[in-house]
Amino acid sequence: MEVCRKGSINFMKKAAILLLIIPISIVILSSCARKNSENTVTIAEQYGLAYAPVQLMKDKNILEENINNIDVKWKKLANTAAIREAMLAGEVDIGFMAIPPFLIGRDRGMEWKIISGLSMSPLGLMTYRKDIKTLADISENDRIALPQPGSIQHILLAMAAEKEFGIADRFDDQLVTMAHPDGMNALLSRKEITAHFTSPPYIFKESEEEGIHQILSSKEALGGEFSFIVGVATEEFYNNQPEIYRAFVESLQQSIEFINQNPGEAAGLLTENYALSEEEIEKYITWPGMSYTMEIRGLDQFINFMQEAEYIDSKNMELSQLIWEVDLYEKE
Repeated sequence: MEVCRKGSINFMKKAAILLLIIPISIVILSSCARKNSENTVTIAEQYGLAYAPVQLMKDKNILEENINNIDVKWKKLANTAAIREAMLAGEVDIGFMAIPPFLIGRDRGMEWKIISGLSMSPLGLMTYRKDIKTLADISENDRIALPQPGSIQHILLAMAAEKEFGIADRFDDQLVTMAHPDGMNALLSRKEITAHFTSPPYIFKESEEEGIHQILSSKEALGGEFSFIVGVATEEFYNNQPEIYRAFVESLQQSIEFINQNPGEAAGLLTENYALSEEEIEKYITWPGMSYTMEIRGLDQFINFMQEAEYIDSKNMELSQLIWEVDLYEKE
C-alpha cells in the first residue's frame, strides 16, 4: 500500500508526469527498440470486463481469420504504465487504456494515437461508511484507494472536487495507490481505506455487498457519458503495417458486434478468463451503463479539464493528432 502525500508542488500531478518522462528518456537513448516484423502484431490488454471484446478477439482468433499468415502475440499487463513502457520499447504495437493516461503520454511526446473506443462503463467511488453520503462528508483523515496517479479514477475525482469545492487537488494527499482487487478487499475488510474508486467487475461486486454504497458516479464527475477504454496504436505500427491495422479495426468491430448481439454466448466463452460464473458475466456485461462501442466519447471534456488543471501542458490537441480514424469521434 502506498499513501500519496502532497509537497510544495502538487505530488499527484508531478507523479503522473514523471511516470512518463523517465521511460521516454530511456527509450530515446536506447538503440535496441524492436522494429515491426512483417505480418506480426503484438497487442496488450489489461484485466477486467471492460476488455471483454479484446479477449473474445483473442479466444476466437478473429484477427487471424481476417488476414493470412499473421503472427498475433498477446500480452496481458497489469496497468497502463506497463503498457506504455512496452509500447515505448517497441515491444507492443497496440494497447488498451483509459483516455487520461493516453493524453498524458501524448503530451509528453508519445508517438501514438487512438484507434477507436472499446467500452463505456460505470465507475464509482464506493464506501462502507454510513455517514459518508457525498464528497463533502469525506474528512482529511479518510483514505481513498484508486489505481495510480494520472489514472482515469484520479482525474474523475479531481473533476468532481473542482465542481464541488473549486479545488481539483482537494483529495490528492488522501489517495492510496492500490490495484482494483486489493482495493476491493481493503474496502470489504473495512481496513486501511475509507473509499474505493473502481471499475467493473469490482464496482458491481462491491455494490452487491451489504453496507456498501456509492458516493459518486463517473457520469456525475464528468457530466455525461465517456469512453472508459480506448485502443491505441503507435505511429510506427500504423505507418508500417497498414494492412494489419485495417484488419485489426475490422476484427475489433466484429468482436464488439458479437458481444453485443450474443451476450449469453459471449459470457460462456469468457468464463475461462474471469473468476466469474457464466451467469455473473452475462449480468455484468449487460449491466446498466455498461456498453461496448467503437465510438469515442468524452475526449474534449478530458482535454479541457486536464489542460486547465495542468495535468497536461500542450494546448495543441487537435483530433487529427489524437485519433487515427477521426470519424469514430462522437462530439458531445
